[in-house]
Amino acid sequence: MKLICDSPAHKSVPDKYVLPPEKRPCDHELLDDLSVALPVIDLHGAVGEGRRQVVGEIMEAGKEFGFIQVVNHGVGEDVIQGFREAATEFFRMPEEAKLKYYSIDHNKPFRIFSGSLTSHNDGNDIRYWRDCLKLRCYPVERLMHQWPSQPEMFREHLAKYAVAVQELARRFLRLIAEGLGFDNHDFFEGDLSGGETLMNVNYYPRCPDPSLTMGIRPHSDRHLLTILSQGEVSGLQAKHRGRWIRVQPIHNAFVINFGLQMEIVTNGLLPSVEHRAVTNSAKARMSVASLITPKMDCRVGPAPAMLDEETNPPKFKDFVCSEFAEAYEAAAGNREAVLDFKIHHTQNPACVNQQFNMH
Repeated sequence: MKLICDSPAHKSVPDKYVLPPEKRPCDHELLDDLSVALPVIDLHGAVGEGRRQVVGEIMEAGKEFGFIQVVNHGVGEDVIQGFREAATEFFRMPEEAKLKYYSIDHNKPFRIFSGSLTSHNDGNDIRYWRDCLKLRCYPVERLMHQWPSQPEMFREHLAKYAVAVQELARRFLRLIAEGLGFDNHDFFEGDLSGGETLMNVNYYPRCPDPSLTMGIRPHSDRHLLTILSQGEVSGLQAKHRGRWIRVQPIHNAFVINFGLQMEIVTNGLLPSVEHRAVTNSAKARMSVASLITPKMDCRVGPAPAMLDEETNPPKFKDFVCSEFAEAYEAAAGNREAVLDFKIHHTQNPACVNQQFNMH
């Protein structure tokens, strides 16, 4: 069985999914104080007189947590649930129907794989406890022919979902630009957010012993912005002041977090925070992550409006997005390794090229 979801129910965690003790989720690292939780922001207020307050709440939450939950976001519940149900049906299809899409080739536009390796660099075969459907979902017209025709309504529901989430991303990025004080509220439009939107549909089957494994390793996202539908089952945890906090599911909400490229554009003001997914012994869990990313030939660096030669010099050097993607893969998503490897500013600030190709 190549996919965990097709395997018979396990009474114990197979050896290849048992993590070394230092990589397992430890209870002493988890902050159980429910007074520390991600802010929940009602985006409906942003369409009227409360817009300035909403922008302020987003900026405050972003600086403190790097993660935000949003409600009344404009994406219909029928759109969210329609695609979640279609994706669930995909994972329920017979093994032979899914395996024609199985691949470990990162260049495939639509693929399913299982149990991503704990490291790209070592020789062991220890894997994480998830199946993943990875695809390119936007622009819809250019990409939908690559999507599977089964289940029957998969393409239709994915197209509606992808368009709605993209519009949410545009509106949210305008709010961010306002909060940063940019004169141009369309700052993130164009090349900086115009790459093909990627999607990971993560499926975490029930796990017999969640203390021995994890669904996804601790990592920071490399993209500009991630918009996540995490469903009703908990499992997502985010790092906050050195401890892990649970991201409690809220019906029909989206979790939005900043990627490393947002941290770089804002010169560190809006951090890309490490997060991970733990497993569950009682219920399977499915999350849908939409990844807003620049075009691969876009040049990214700290925005000039964020810089001051004396008080706030650039913390990062600029880079071409494709180079950054290579560095991220080489570092297996480890935040410090990515930044140290490719991004930390090592030149005289006066010598940094701050030209952007955003439009």
